Amino acid sequence: MAHTTPPFAPFEFMIAWRYLRAKRAEGGVSVMTWISLLGITLAVFALIATLAVRSGFREEFVDTILGANAHITVYQDMQVSETGATSRKIEDYIEMAERIAAVPGVVHAAPLVKGQVMASARGRNAGVEVFGISAADLQGIPRIANPQEAVGTLDRFEDGIAIGSGVARELGLFVGDKVQLISPNGVKTAFGTSPRVKAYEVVYIFTAGRYDVDRTRAYLPFAEAQAYFNSPEAADEIEVMLDTPSDVEAMVLPVFQAAGDRAMIWTWRDASGAFLQALEVEDNVMFVILSILVLIAAMNITSGLIMLVKNKGRDIGILRTMGLTEGAVLRVFFLCGAFTGVLGTIAGVILGCLFAIYIDPIFSLVNYVAGGGVWDPQIRGLYNLPAKLELADVLSAVFLSLGLSFVVTIFPARRAARMNPVEALRYE
Repeated sequence: MAHTTPPFAPFEFMIAWRYLRAKRAEGGVSVMTWISLLGITLAVFALIATLAVRSGFREEFVDTILGANAHITVYQDMQVSETGATSRKIEDYIEMAERIAAVPGVVHAAPLVKGQVMASARGRNAGVEVFGISAADLQGIPRIANPQEAVGTLDRFEDGIAIGSGVARELGLFVGDKVQLISPNGVKTAFGTSPRVKAYEVVYIFTAGRYDVDRTRAYLPFAEAQAYFNSPEAADEIEVMLDTPSDVEAMVLPVFQAAGDRAMIWTWRDASGAFLQALEVEDNVMFVILSILVLIAAMNITSGLIMLVKNKGRDIGILRTMGLTEGAVLRVFFLCGAFTGVLGTIAGVILGCLFAIYIDPIFSLVNYVAGGGVWDPQIRGLYNLPAKLELADVLSAVFLSLGLSFVVTIFPARRAARMNPVEALRYE
């Protein structure tokens, strides 16, 4: 009985490794191996880096939305008074907020008074959106109560105003300074409506992490905002925070039922859903494009193996005459390509993970070399380029790279296995 060796026997690895270490006379094969290795490394690095930035940007964007804004906003449907005036004011806001807060899954429900005003200080002006809210409810907004950076304290919130760092920077304000709020809807007189102007002490400056929030938002105590905006005993909306914001669709109906038939619901997905869908489409397109890049890099392995098979025709003939089977020859050259794919993938994963981990100093260096202005928070909303390594993203890059590397290796390996040993040795 003929003795057969198991697949991928040690001698097959030995032969494959010797072929990869081409002699000086076969430098072309060695160069192609290095090119293939470098191509796979860079392609996997680019794929992992892009997936990490994609995941980080999405998480940071959603986190800043959920941390500084209501998960569900409850409005009142338009109502007409006996005098013919229309209003969306919520007069039973205390009872409505209590009913909504009792819904399972709701963390808290806060009545709000909102209005847009002009803020003025030190001869500078800026448009500001004022939120009137109680001190206790303000503590329930994560990105405001526990921001990235803060100056001052919310303990004195009832005595002044809290503003975003962008507003403070625009107006040159510090904690303890006075800021004037100017509203066009002020006091009605015999000569018309005169603007309402009132000064408040800045007691708290926050950096929520989103440019549009920090640049436009200010918080006043609820009772003070009611008086300032001429909304005594009424609120403009109810701000609802959930313990699981991702399940906001399932919470819409219970919150609506608790709010009443005249309520109108607006969720954070309604406000940002289009942008998130655009991100999803962009993510899928980028993954396809980078997958093609990995495929192009893997094709270099095929070129290198074809050259290797051509240079090793005599060796293949000798090995076949010594009793090596077609399967053994196929596995030898398959291992040659697989070695390149595996080593390139490992190097790419290491580089990609290091890039994601040290993205801040890398991005700072790029920004410095480019002279600044590489990342504009006014356009992207975030102050820096975030990155988050996720195991699923790394594994998808690894499986894609190894899968393509193994597939493209099969074709030149089969060509070597089917080579006729007689034809290979005829002219030797």
